[in-house]
Amino acid sequence: MTELVLPNDTNTLNNLMGGRMMHLMDIAAAIAAQKHSNRIVVTASVDNVSFRDPIRLGNVVTLEAQVTRAFSSSMEVHIDVWAEDIPSGTKLKTNEAFFTFVAVDQSGRPIDVPEAMPETAEEIALYDGALRRRQLRLVLAGRMKPGDANELKAMFELA
Repeated sequence: MTELVLPNDTNTLNNLMGGRMMHLMDIAAAIAAQKHSNRIVVTASVDNVSFRDPIRLGNVVTLEAQVTRAFSSSMEVHIDVWAEDIPSGTKLKTNEAFFTFVAVDQSGRPIDVPEAMPETAEEIALYDGALRRRQLRLVLAGRMKPGDANELKAMFELA
């Protein structure tokens, strides 16, 4: 997804407002989740969104979203955000985050989604890490006991 940063999108320093960036990220991630599942999707969670570098007025913002893993009805989506200053020829990765979406039927009830099949080395790494990230989300939300988060525990076991 590509957008141009216009004056109405910026704060008093002429930088893209954080809320507007999150809005764009949510849309791009939802499109990826809908395309993967061919279902209506709703945002379930957003992991840490860091604002590394400002995106300036007049920059072109490109958002790249992909489903990294699908569980029963939920999908993790990874988003990279790039800011490009066309006149200077510079392009910079400014943001990245993981969003979780749940596919729902017309009544809003969760519905099964197809499995995500990683192909490249990067996709495999994102896929492999998705279960740990999911367990961390569930623990932080109080929906899983830390002792039940086996993938997370394995990370911290010392030999």
